[in-house]
Amino acid sequence: MTYRLFRLILSLVVYVTLRPQVVGLHNLPRRGPVILASNHLSFIDSILIPLVVPRHVTFIAKAEYFTGRGIKGRVSRWFFTTMGNIPVDREDPRAGQRSLEDALEVLQRGGAFGIYPEGTRSRDGKLHPGHTGVAWLALAGHAPVVPVALIGTDKVQPVGQRLPRPFRGVRVQFGAPIDPSRQITAGVKPAQARRELTDQVMASIHRMSGQELAAR
Repeated sequence: MTYRLFRLILSLVVYVTLRPQVVGLHNLPRRGPVILASNHLSFIDSILIPLVVPRHVTFIAKAEYFTGRGIKGRVSRWFFTTMGNIPVDREDPRAGQRSLEDALEVLQRGGAFGIYPEGTRSRDGKLHPGHTGVAWLALAGHAPVVPVALIGTDKVQPVGQRLPRPFRGVRVQFGAPIDPSRQITAGVKPAQARRELTDQVMASIHRMSGQELAAR
């Protein structure tokens, strides 16, 4: 089954069961490299974002999703391969840098890459400080960052729940693109540029999501 056909079928299921409200999609460039930086509340976030975006969005996925055995392992491998996710081995000490390098290749091909600056799902519902990998990627790839706020996906599949459930209150909001060129041309030191850009992205996500901020 091709990606487009699979995406169409999955989109129909999601829109019938969740009816997500999508806001600000016009902020997403229709072509060229772009980073979608989102808060992270549920496993389904990496499924929902590609379904509401009219572009193929690539995410990183842990290697276990591609190496499982039995029927469950085969289904998992087929699903994540079809969605075009990139496997990353979390046991590899260089996993973080390797994932950024893989993401950079996607951007260099003019693709769209999805990333969660918090690094992992929020287990307390708060918005946690962003890691600067998103800024490194934007600066290295000369790609705009579109902040994304997800609301209600934690009600669809809370942490620890294996299967999603219907919930009519999901919202996906796309913020104005953040251009990294100011940091590039301003002569700001690299570490400071990455921190400033990351904080700008997280501030935009916070304004849209309304989440309580976790302590740094």
